[in-house]
Amino acid sequence: MHEKIYKGLQIFLPLILGSLVGLLINSSMDYANLNQPPLSPPGIVFPIAWSILYLLMGIGYYLYRQDYKDNKTIVLYYLNLFFNLTWTFIFFVFKLRGLSILWIIILIGIVLLLIKEFWQTKGASAYCFIPYLLWLIFATYLNIGIFILN
Repeated sequence: MHEKIYKGLQIFLPLILGSLVGLLINSSMDYANLNQPPLSPPGIVFPIAWSILYLLMGIGYYLYRQDYKDNKTIVLYYLNLFFNLTWTFIFFVFKLRGLSILWIIILIGIVLLLIKEFWQTKGASAYCFIPYLLWLIFATYLNIGIFILN
């Protein structure tokens, strides 16, 4: 029984944490009031996209942990979650749009390292993180555009 809970937690932890952060910062969300760069999606796209990406992160990590326990990769994974979740506070709560650009670039670097580590041990895990990396690159474009336009 405990094993099933642990496996489920590995898969759903990013989604649970992302949802909690979303609830915490909901009153600070000002996305709709910001000047948007071209290609900006409507606000409804973000919770849908992030739910899928958080599930993929959890699945990728779960697949990795079935066969491997390398501390470097585990630390990178949790560092990724930390940078991902704190970006939301930096951007929406503290409104530090310039710092949030630097923060998301660091996050992309962490994700690239994580994909490299996964690729060397568990290719399926690496594939789970590629949509996340692509979304982060797009989010960086949006972050820069919002910083310039506001």
